[in-house]
Amino acid sequence: MELWDIYDSNKQKTGRTMQRNDWHMGPDEFHLTVLGVIMRPDGKFLITQRVMTKAWAAGHWEVSGGGAQAGEESKEAVLREIKEETGLDASKAEGGYVFSYKRVNPDEGDNYFVDIYRFVMDFDESDLKLQVEETMGYRLATKEEIAELGKQGIFLHYDSIKQVFEI
Repeated sequence: MELWDIYDSNKQKTGRTMQRNDWHMGPDEFHLTVLGVIMRPDGKFLITQRVMTKAWAAGHWEVSGGGAQAGEESKEAVLREIKEETGLDASKAEGGYVFSYKRVNPDEGDNYFVDIYRFVMDFDESDLKLQVEETMGYRLATKEEIAELGKQGIFLHYDSIKQVFEI
């Protein structure tokens, strides 16, 4: 059973935890999610396509990310998610934290903070080891190609994170 820390509205840990995806949060309770954008020195970004068995947004494009586990700091979580989903170790890559945003969804009982990271690293496509339970493919895309996927409504969180693709 995976546990997540519960944060207050000021992004401070409360000392309490919740089960992953247990959407019974109070109005001033939040969990932490991270997104890790991987950019190669040639300016292309690694994006992955969600498997068709996902309950939400199956087949959509995204960057690596997920929930921070209880006791895990934001940067630890994003490095773990990138490694799990792509096989890449971004721990020595240039870059890091860029910005955060907050979502309040009282009707869904799901409030969260999202910490956005961008790492610049050179890698070969042979270095990729996609997590088959999560992803069914990948692309090395330009910011314009990602913007087009966002315009089509098939790139997750695009409107909230689009500035991270500006070089």
